[in-house]
Amino acid sequence: MLMNASRLVDYPVLSLHVGGPIAWVDSIIVDPEKLKIIAFKVSGPAVKNDPEAGNILETSDIREFADSGMIIDSIEDFVNPGDVIKLDKVMGLNFELNGLKVETKHKSKLGKIIDYVIDTETFTVHRLVVKRPAMKALVDPELIIPRKEIVEVNDYKIIVKDEEEKIRKRTTREEFVPNFVNPFREPDFSTNRMQKGK
Repeated sequence: MLMNASRLVDYPVLSLHVGGPIAWVDSIIVDPEKLKIIAFKVSGPAVKNDPEAGNILETSDIREFADSGMIIDSIEDFVNPGDVIKLDKVMGLNFELNGLKVETKHKSKLGKIIDYVIDTETFTVHRLVVKRPAMKALVDPELIIPRKEIVEVNDYKIIVKDEEEKIRKRTTREEFVPNFVNPFREPDFSTNRMQKGK
């Protein structure tokens, strides 16, 4: 299922052990290298009341993603910062997709990311939602950029393929002419007759 990341904030975390919600999502932790959500920071009464409970939920611990919430086994699935080395490295980057500038390879400014679409089965970023600059927003207020168009991700911006490349690819496909004869089509002898008449 595809879902806007903005909908994940305040999304409930449900425990099979408790049989209901035990926390809510505060923020999203994205790995910039893979453009994938790897964890969520959570809060809630169950987390505050249990001194042993962490406040990080790794996506690998989510059993199921449903409309009612993210389903996990129990509060023991939450970890503390410092418990998982790889998670700590990504959290140390303080990477945030929203607000990043988006440019083409030839430095054409496309706008800023205001949201992104994720695949709830793999938690990969599927598309970027980009708010256009003031002048360009009159014609097209938002751009949806698919993952395959992304060339580079850094701390300040995301670089995508140029429009010229896309146009070039489209025209290449359009110029393709099949060089086979359809065996089920009846032959057209009208051109041959005309040539014989000459």
